[in-house]
Amino acid sequence: MKNVLGPEGPLVVDGVLYFVGWMGNTLSKWDGHRTTVLHTDPACGHNGLALSKQRTFLLACTDDPGAILELSLDGKLLRRWDTTDKGARFVGGINDIAVAPDGGAYATVFGPYDGVGPPGELMGKVLYLAPGAATWREVACDLNYANGVGVSPDGKTLYVSQTVSGSILRFAVGPDGALTHRANFALLDSLVPRRNPSPWLGPDSLKVDRRGDIYVAQWFGGKILKLSPQGKLLRVFRIAAGDGTTNVAFDAGERHLYVSVVKDARDPKAVGSVVRVENVR
Repeated sequence: MKNVLGPEGPLVVDGVLYFVGWMGNTLSKWDGHRTTVLHTDPACGHNGLALSKQRTFLLACTDDPGAILELSLDGKLLRRWDTTDKGARFVGGINDIAVAPDGGAYATVFGPYDGVGPPGELMGKVLYLAPGAATWREVACDLNYANGVGVSPDGKTLYVSQTVSGSILRFAVGPDGALTHRANFALLDSLVPRRNPSPWLGPDSLKVDRRGDIYVAQWFGGKILKLSPQGKLLRVFRIAAGDGTTNVAFDAGERHLYVSVVKDARDPKAVGSVVRVENVR
């Protein structure tokens, strides 16, 4: 997919590629022949995308204050959340969403970002929606621009990327979805050389495969980093289509990666694409 305005949130469902455009405010699908826009909302800033156990989409709206949408596979709005269980708005914008093996879901709150200014107030959070619950609750706070989020295959570990600090955190997940034992999991500058001096160079969204390996998109880095559950760098996938890698998804057999990437991370229009690369083990 080319000429996507703010490519993000790739997701493969039943052989169909879904993706969003945060600058275009769209959710689209590509069936191998044509692209179809399924949902638009000019006040959303479509970002992370996840598939629930009910086979609906959970969509992150990154426009501040953010929102979380539940959509049918054909793009129909089923539900919208604008606040936590305490009535707090999603100030800082919702960035990414991941669904746990038990059907619960986690979402990240990012922070103030206009594409040109330096990082601002630390307001990153992790929110949790328990299986069958009606509201999201805060389970972690004071994160340095919380971005990607992923859950281990056994549901016992949560990974959260902090874009500005260039780090990925690890949490232990409790039976009620609560997070404990916050720890540093990976520091990107210790794994790969910095490609750009931008303070925004860091981990963007991430995904966890069936083996428990973590795939991290590096904004301003032009690459996907594959890490073991112990934080060891296993492989670097260099993405020729641009330096603004934002997210990654797998096909059904995890043989290929679908990578959303902005050609030039400094481009205010964030023009980019979704590309497919072989997932080398």
